[in-house]
Amino acid sequence: MKLSIIVPVYNEKDNLPLLYEATIKAMQEISSPWEMILVDDGSRDGSYKVLEELSAKDPLHVRVIGLRRNFGQTAAIAAGIDNAEGDVLIPMDADMQNDPADIPMLLDKINEGYDVVSGWRKSRQDTYFTRTLPSNIANWLISWVTGVHLHDYGCTLKAYRREVITGFRLYGEMHRFIPVYACSSGQR
Repeated sequence: MKLSIIVPVYNEKDNLPLLYEATIKAMQEISSPWEMILVDDGSRDGSYKVLEELSAKDPLHVRVIGLRRNFGQTAAIAAGIDNAEGDVLIPMDADMQNDPADIPMLLDKINEGYDVVSGWRKSRQDTYFTRTLPSNIANWLISWVTGVHLHDYGCTLKAYRREVITGFRLYGEMHRFIPVYACSSGQR
């Protein structure tokens, strides 16, 4: 089983070496082949240059896709999915709020037979009233309306079997709702 870690990148040049090193460390526990697809979403801070350096340093694991302008997180994730070779796809943020050390736990659940496994930003580093509280309300509302109960719809760190996220087009902020789509189509 090959793994594809998909990382949308927008103005994260300082975090990218840290993310790469943390991912390398986390993947030492994994015996499966893996790739890290870093999708630059029109960064203006030199992130693309850092991505190219990482790819040159580790061409076996690191692939870079550069979008011409900022299209948004969902479009960057979709570009990564379209270019991924893995049987299990793991999107995660580049801002270090998703810890690559959590990837083995996600894979344990996939290996138990689940099709979708969702991360949860338990210790968010955002301001409470402008980010965390609205997110908590949205999570409650989405769970109530859809019947798919997740702690954190906004957490990008998830693991999907490839067949769960192929066959439909992502747009807008749709990446957050893939678990709802998966549940409605009978996935575990």
